[in-house]
Amino acid sequence: MLSQQKQQITQLLQVALSSVLDDSGIQPLITLERPRDPSHGDIACNVAMQIAKQLKKNPRELAQAIVSAVLSHPDSGDLISSAEIAGPGFINLRIAAAAKQAVVKAVMQEGKDFGKSHGGANKKVMVEFVSANPTGPLHVGHGRQGALGDALSALLESQGYEVTREFYYNDAGVQIENLALSVQARAKGLKPGEAGWPEAAYNGDYIADIAADFMAKKTIVANNCSPITASGNRDDIDSIREFAVTYLRNEQDIDLQMFGIRFDNYFLESSLYRDGKVDETVNALAKAGKTFEEEGALWLRTTDYGDDKDRVMKKSDGTYTYFVPDVAYHISKWRRGFEKAINVQGSDHHGTIARVRAGLQAAGLGIPATYPDYVLHKMVTVMKDGAEVKISKRAGSYVTVRDLIEWSGGGDVVRGRDAVRFFLISRKADSEFVFDVDLALARSDENPVYYIQYAHARICSVFIQWGGDESILDGVDLAPLTAPRENALLARLADYPDVLAHALEELGPHQVAFYLRDLAGELHGYYNAERFLVDDESTKLARLALLYATRQVLRNGLALLGVSAPNKM
Repeated sequence: MLSQQKQQITQLLQVALSSVLDDSGIQPLITLERPRDPSHGDIACNVAMQIAKQLKKNPRELAQAIVSAVLSHPDSGDLISSAEIAGPGFINLRIAAAAKQAVVKAVMQEGKDFGKSHGGANKKVMVEFVSANPTGPLHVGHGRQGALGDALSALLESQGYEVTREFYYNDAGVQIENLALSVQARAKGLKPGEAGWPEAAYNGDYIADIAADFMAKKTIVANNCSPITASGNRDDIDSIREFAVTYLRNEQDIDLQMFGIRFDNYFLESSLYRDGKVDETVNALAKAGKTFEEEGALWLRTTDYGDDKDRVMKKSDGTYTYFVPDVAYHISKWRRGFEKAINVQGSDHHGTIARVRAGLQAAGLGIPATYPDYVLHKMVTVMKDGAEVKISKRAGSYVTVRDLIEWSGGGDVVRGRDAVRFFLISRKADSEFVFDVDLALARSDENPVYYIQYAHARICSVFIQWGGDESILDGVDLAPLTAPRENALLARLADYPDVLAHALEELGPHQVAFYLRDLAGELHGYYNAERFLVDDESTKLARLALLYATRQVLRNGLALLGVSAPNKM
């Protein structure tokens, strides 16, 4: 049932309740739910049971009074066909056939905009995701962040928000120094495990590739940065560092492009130091009296803001702890006008939430205690040929996003991308996920991507077989759509706008994946149960219109998740 129709029914119930409640002052919450058993109707409401005890009346008698008032209202005729009382006082409503069928015309009129709203109009949101260290190829954890972050961004945009996708590069600190030393060792002819190989070095084959290009004095360019030409001097650690970071940023750009993900902005951690924002943040916190010195270190009083203990900001050797630039970075987000910010990160970042939020509150800028929002995901285990895959030759110690796309597509990048993006978003972020490459390659109902895309392709095949003009379907009579499977499909289509709204409320784009699987299931059941190109013209056109609407909603949902909708398979 469409959201507007739910609102109309809620209003009818409110009017009916006003005559029952009189001046009692009771304000019940009207909740409309779909009965588990379709034979009980289309909508169930327990409002009579809510108020019965307070009014000291029989709930079934109250329910009957409410139903009588609803059915006698002049606006109910086109919306409600019948009502009945069930059990101790449930109100079960049956929606009129024309009201159920209205979703088809709504989808046809709105097209790719069906499901969207303007609830977030004129509101800016930043979604930060992936944000990998430029020290190696993107791994499957980054892939899960990419799929989640991009789908969440699209979900926000569907509800009217102005979204900025940002990638934060951790291009400062010990890991970057280890990267530079690793490349330098390779440039000097050393290999992992040999004498002189740095203990904390990166061992993947990509390090040898960087070293070779550095010695060849190649020029590298990455998104949002100037071209960098290698000096070719293996003793020039600064040149090695700059070249290696740019090289890997470019490699990550390639991975993201292959994954179908774009960013609006790239933010460098090093810029916070270069522009004095870290020092500025620390000085502001000290000036506000939120810091203290102990054992030669500078501490932040994070316990004043709910943390379990105070945290070191500046160590005795003069270097900052890793959460300090995070505070400076989020102050930057706030000052850039993003009063809502969402971070998609691995669950290993859970411990930083309290201290970052404490630092932001202590800054005295009026930043809310819950800023930013976090979506934390758990690890991904990759299975291939029935065994867990832990190591990639390219990366040295983990499976890369590029590996996963290539494996899952069987040589077809689009197919591989579709599988990886859908699979990585098909579970709640806070649940661990086993990515089965063999399942991703399967052309069967067990593969959820194939199952949904095949539903779309099946509809396309019907239209090819028909060969008619699809534009005439907008005005057809939908009255023939009364079969049980048709009603089920109509109801599922009408759910789509509410699914998007609820998914955004929960910051859970996986709900869209669940919905698409259910919608595809309804379509496959309908396809197997009915013929579409029947002799009766009115029935044929009505069923084609229903298929047209289903195809559009499948396209809309898949597009939101960054997955293609093939016309044939």
